[in-house]
Amino acid sequence: MTGGAALPSLALIFAQLSLLAFGGGNTVLPEMQRQVVQVHPWMTASEFASLFALAQAAPGPNMLVATLVGWRVAGLGGALVATLSLCAPSSLLTFGTAHLWYRFRDAPWRKLVQRGLAPVTAGLIMASAVVLTESTSTGWRTSVLTVVATVLFLRTKLHPLTVLAAGAALGVVGVLG
Repeated sequence: MTGGAALPSLALIFAQLSLLAFGGGNTVLPEMQRQVVQVHPWMTASEFASLFALAQAAPGPNMLVATLVGWRVAGLGGALVATLSLCAPSSLLTFGTAHLWYRFRDAPWRKLVQRGLAPVTAGLIMASAVVLTESTSTGWRTSVLTVVATVLFLRTKLHPLTVLAAGAALGVVGVLG
């Protein structure tokens, strides 16, 4: 199923992901990849990882990957449906609950909820990193590049675009084989 026939599936997938994205869009990347690679085989894991990399390198919101997935599956209509489906449900829920959240800002239960959601969010983000690492580390060279990039991001103040450009250059010259 591709093109216009995929639009209802795209809408349902991204609407559900929207409501699961505690802590930001990157927390739902493993499920997004599972849906578009395994459940609806619209692309390979490698293609998904490439779209994610392109979305991260582009200026703008960090969830441009949803737009790119929609585009890949169903063209412009898919891009619009995926983007709106990812943004609208969580935005409506946020607007609807913001008043209550502010009203109970000093309530003990609210602080407990926030304290409980922080590690869950961190775990979701770590799961995203693992899924993307598995998809992109296709050999020992790309695995080494993943480790080196991770160390650089964690231990230095290098701008991420510098590391991205270095990785792209290694790919261009054929070092990553």
